[in-house]
Amino acid sequence: MKISLLFTLFWIAISPTLVASDASDHRYSEGDSVPLYANKVGPFHNPSETYRYFDLPFCSPGDVKEKKEALGEVLNGDRLVSAPYKLDYKREKDIEVACKSKLTKDQVAQFRAAVKKDYYFQMYYDDLPIWGFIGKVDREGRDDPSEYKYFLFKHIQFDISYNRDRVIEISARMDPHSVVDLTEDKDVDVEFMYTVKWRETDTPFEKRMDKYSQSSSLPHHLEIHWFSIINSCVTVLLLTGFLATILMRVLKNDFMKYAQDEEAADDQEETGWKYIHGDIFRFPKHKSLFAAALGSGTQLFTLTVFIFMLALVGVFYPYNRGALFTALVVIYALTSGIAGYTSASFYCQLEGSNWVRNLLLTGCLFCGPLFFTFCFLNTVAIVYKATAALPFGTIVVIVLIWTLVTSPLLVLGGIAGKNSRIEFQAPCRTTKYPREIPQLPWYRSTVPQMAMAGFLPFSAIYIELYYIFASVWGHKIYTIYSILFIVFIILLIVTAFITVALTYFQLTAEDHEWWWRSFLCGGSTGLFIYGYCLYYYYARSDMSGFMQTSFFFGYMACICYGFFLMLGTVGFRAALFFVRHIYRSIKCE
Repeated sequence: MKISLLFTLFWIAISPTLVASDASDHRYSEGDSVPLYANKVGPFHNPSETYRYFDLPFCSPGDVKEKKEALGEVLNGDRLVSAPYKLDYKREKDIEVACKSKLTKDQVAQFRAAVKKDYYFQMYYDDLPIWGFIGKVDREGRDDPSEYKYFLFKHIQFDISYNRDRVIEISARMDPHSVVDLTEDKDVDVEFMYTVKWRETDTPFEKRMDKYSQSSSLPHHLEIHWFSIINSCVTVLLLTGFLATILMRVLKNDFMKYAQDEEAADDQEETGWKYIHGDIFRFPKHKSLFAAALGSGTQLFTLTVFIFMLALVGVFYPYNRGALFTALVVIYALTSGIAGYTSASFYCQLEGSNWVRNLLLTGCLFCGPLFFTFCFLNTVAIVYKATAALPFGTIVVIVLIWTLVTSPLLVLGGIAGKNSRIEFQAPCRTTKYPREIPQLPWYRSTVPQMAMAGFLPFSAIYIELYYIFASVWGHKIYTIYSILFIVFIILLIVTAFITVALTYFQLTAEDHEWWWRSFLCGGSTGLFIYGYCLYYYYARSDMSGFMQTSFFFGYMACICYGFFLMLGTVGFRAALFFVRHIYRSIKCE
């Protein structure tokens, strides 16, 4: 009964998105009404700061109808309502008056402030996106901003392409000569007009979204992406090859040396990493937190892999509104059992006793910071009356998903992990009392090691980061998921290898506290990504304002924290495999 309830809940959450994806598969006859929805308006350089279309004093068509939206669309900030323009199939119109309005002084000031911030509008016609600016600023021959003139576009031309009974393409052009002067605070009469032009095309319906995909795969863009890949691969191969050669040669010498030592006198003093074989598998401090971090990191890694699988099969095509957000919510909820199993299983391997507390910690380790960040940013959006503010009903749906799906699966996974009875495989016995760690130089401490560990993986991905940021925090389209997947694989390989190398150097210095160090070194790339956020915000973007700044740094902090947990898990798993391997290869007494 409970399982059927869970699937029912997920179908309610997902099905509107699937329906929305197929809603554009309509066939029309001449004169049929084709749905045109006005979505949102906002400053062009602040992608998170968007408002409802009619928050600006556009004249409305009378009875404004709201489109029912899926969970992902609401999370994406989409609020579709019926637009004031009527675009019937294959019916041309020449300067049709949509509506007339008398703007008051306050409304003129509101429009002027919007034009000053480069407000754009977004609409959807048969699920095809339309953009345009609402006005323009005349700066020609004027150095003083107080002398600038502000104009509102009042005439829009829709150019629509069709193939038989299907809509293929639409674009909107604003008439620069048909404007309303907003420079002075005075009442203004406005006639909002539109023109509709239709033309036939040979483009098949199945390829109508290709023009949006191709914008990120133009030849000059692809050259940059492939240059990034080749540059990353060459750098990674050279550095990892260099480290691998040294590491293998040193390890070979170590094995030979320790083999000779075993044949020599028994009273010969041990040195190097063999010297700490009795402490190397001594369980780390704060084992519950450590196991919870591994569980959360494993879940996020699984989530990332599933998202890539969906992206590579074409689920996230451009302007499939809310598909990514829906997938993130659903897959994160369904993979919570993996977090519970991994955390509880490893915690029991570390001889932990309070597995219930460990499970609670696992459930809150990533969701907790994300929840508090969301509460703060949603409050900011409510104050700004932006579309990023989630409605109460959406919040209830998310809470129900967390309560009825995420939490039960986390508990079930935890119980399965607790009952797995897997023992920790340690090739060496752990002594009763830990050895004292010798005094080490400053560059062998945790923070410098994290800096060294994070720099190499970050250098392999930083070029691709710009395109991702320009898509997530801008209006560029990113569809080259195959290249992004290759970069992700490179990131994992480099993270694992650099963590193994630094772990080896730590052990040769007779420092046996490698558990937390390997996790922190692996996850340090997340800190570098957050550092890149500062550079991108101030040097590569024109974002401004408290809301946009708080959204950018708030949600990027959560994303980078997720990368920290995921890559930290990868680093530790690689280090654990390496440590087990080298200590199995020698005789430990």
